[in-house]
Amino acid sequence: MVASAFKKNESQSSLQAVVETLPVLPVNKNDKVIIEPTKVHHEEALLKQKPNQEIDRVRRLFSKGMDKLPIVETISYSSRVSWLKGRPAWIADYATYYQTSRHFIARSLNNRLDYMTQNINPGDKFNVFRTDKQIQFYLLVDLSACTMDFYYLDLDNNERVFLKTYMVGAGRLDSSSPSGSLTPLGKYMLGSKIAVYKPGVEHFFQNRKTHMIEVFGTRWLPFERELENCTDSAKGYGIHGVPCRFDPEKNLLIEEENSVGCYNSDGCLRLKMNDIEEIFSIVVTKPTIIEIVKSKQDAVLPMLKENFLGDDK
Repeated sequence: MVASAFKKNESQSSLQAVVETLPVLPVNKNDKVIIEPTKVHHEEALLKQKPNQEIDRVRRLFSKGMDKLPIVETISYSSRVSWLKGRPAWIADYATYYQTSRHFIARSLNNRLDYMTQNINPGDKFNVFRTDKQIQFYLLVDLSACTMDFYYLDLDNNERVFLKTYMVGAGRLDSSSPSGSLTPLGKYMLGSKIAVYKPGVEHFFQNRKTHMIEVFGTRWLPFERELENCTDSAKGYGIHGVPCRFDPEKNLLIEEENSVGCYNSDGCLRLKMNDIEEIFSIVVTKPTIIEIVKSKQDAVLPMLKENFLGDDK
């Protein structure tokens, strides 16, 4: 089984393996990326709150109840909509119009971790991102703890909202690197050359034909460009799933779960399958920044005000 992460000099062969590109908001150098950054020590800011590891507000993005987050709305499906003329509207049309991925809609529609099934009938309800909100996402990677904190930024209200913490795998330890590992430091913008990998999908990787799930798991989110204090270029780096292998007898994917919480990649960041698929479904249609630091105390988070949205689990 292939267990190494994406090598920078192999980037082109992997990017050719993109099998699904979802609608992505255009990002350019003039985009409003962050507002008045201020240094925040998470432990101090959350002293009276539950530990980040116990909070999961991601579920509230998909909830159709009263507890849903303020950046989403619940709508009812109809094949006839005012914003599309001449033919019925399908989920892909809703995804484009609301700048919400079909994976996101599917999970909300199915009420479970199913990002693919898109069977729908008139009146079925699902969540989409509100079109009257300017939303961005922010990922903060703490290399010392192998964790990644997930935030959304409400640019209209100048608010930062913590969503969830994930365990990650990072680059192998390297004393000659500024970060101490093969994973670079700095702020990067995630890009649009995303990929969804399924069992049976093969492409050339490191000069041999490879089942891509055995390298990247089921999802690939690339770094696109450098923003601030980057110790290496964005090219070739990304976030992806842990290596998997398909068991045809059991009809399931078996993950290398020991690939998170440690330093064993060639520089990319790895997440467990459920985690990368969850993040992927949310961020692919919005500008998303990833900041990688040696320790959270080194982080300069965007937005002046953090909204804790109560104490939920």
